[in-house]
Parts: sequence; C-alpha cells; structure tokens
Amino acid sequence: MFSKTERDTLRETLVSAARNDKRITGAALTGSASLGAEDRWSDIDLAFGVAAGADRSEVIDEWTARMYKHGAVHHTDVVRGAALFRVFLLDNTLQVDLAFWPESEFGPIAPTFRLLFGKANERERPAAESFDGLVGMGWLYALHVRSSIARGRVWQAEYMISAMRDQVLALACLRHGLPTVHGRGIDQLPADVTESLTAALVQSLDPPELRRAFSVGCNALLAEIGSVDSDLASRLEPPLSELANYGVEADSRL
Repeated sequence: MFSKTERDTLRETLVSAARNDKRITGAALTGSASLGAEDRWSDIDLAFGVAAGADRSEVIDEWTARMYKHGAVHHTDVVRGAALFRVFLLDNTLQVDLAFWPESEFGPIAPTFRLLFGKANERERPAAESFDGLVGMGWLYALHVRSSIARGRVWQAEYMISAMRDQVLALACLRHGLPTVHGRGIDQLPADVTESLTAALVQSLDPPELRRAFSVGCNALLAEIGSVDSDLASRLEPPLSELANYGVEADSRL
C-alpha cells in the first residue's frame, strides 16, 4: 500500500518533469487534490496541455515509459473528445491518471481543475446527466430484468436489478444536487433515501429473491420519478406497476 508521502513525492516529481518538458505548455491538478479534499485513498490526477507543434503520440509514449520507471505495472486508456486519459496502476496500488490535451483545448471541464502552470482555455462544461435520461435507463433496465428472470438468466437478472437501482440512486443524487456519476454522491444522500433502497439489494440468485428485489426497485423508481415530475410518474405508473407485480409473482406467459 502506498503512503501519503510516496504519493505526494511522486506527484511533485511528475509536475517538475512537466515543467521541464518544453512540449508541455500547461499542467493542472485535477481530482480531489484540486479541491483540497484528498484523503488516505486518493490517487494522483494531472492534466497536461501538449504544444501544437509537438508529436502528441511521442509525448504520451515517453511519459508512459517514465511511469513504468516509477513502478507502473499496467495502464488503460479513456478517450474523451480530443484528450487521452492514461490511467496507470503502480505496484504499490497507487493509481495515477495523466490526461494529455491538445494545447488549444487544455482547460477545465469540471470544477476539479487547478492550474499549476501555463494557460488554461475557457471550456464548455459537458452536460450533466439529465432527469429524462436517467428515468429512461431506469425503465429500460427494468424491462431487461423481467426478461432475464423469465429466461432463467439469473446472473443477468442480478446485473440488471443492480443497474436499475443505480439509476434510482442517480435520480436521487440529481434531485439533491449531488454528483450523479460513478456513485460519487450516493453516500451524501439523506439516510432515509439510501435506507429505503437497501431492500432492493439482491440477497441470492434464487428466482423468488430476484423477483422480490426487482419489485422493490420498480416501486422505488416510480416514487423517485414522482417526487420530481408527477405527470411523468402518472404515465409510467401502469407499466412500472405491472413490472413490480411481476416481481411479486412471475408471469407464466413469459
């Protein structure tokens, strides 16, 4: 397990290397460190702007080699628009995220951005998850729960029940002004919200248990929708209630 000192020392080393790399025109702290909210388990998040005249692939390759000298054992990539986020796992379990942006697009896309050097461009923030989008994914997962149970695909059913419950929790986060992605806001929800959804946790792969958890999830989805948009809840009540009832007693016709 990495120590705080190891993490901080490595971050300082990487920032120093970025300052000395003429192809990097700007660097920023991102993630929890940019907000002064680090804890024992936080990783390293850095964003780099790469000069227009530089070969970005070459820059990324050289920084990748540098990370392996610092103990990386594997990496994975996430592409967001013109940026490449290369995420490294170190042998001491420290995660290091390095984002490589074209110089023209280097700038904040979220509140978690603190410029260390260089110039940041004004950026349009990505659209937040929408209420309608979360609702739509909620009932879509619910339909797949029913068909999975009916077809005897118990693992798929458990997966879909969990995904449906996650949409309900994301809707609750949206309603309370909390982050909706990757479960980041869930633990800040009021206790009565999260406690009411513990019954939607699947306890076993037995079909009756899957149907029980499914019924709880359907009713929770309808209740969360109704707390924001009663008209939409009225329209969705018949199909969601039918799905919830299927959770109580399987429909032999499927």
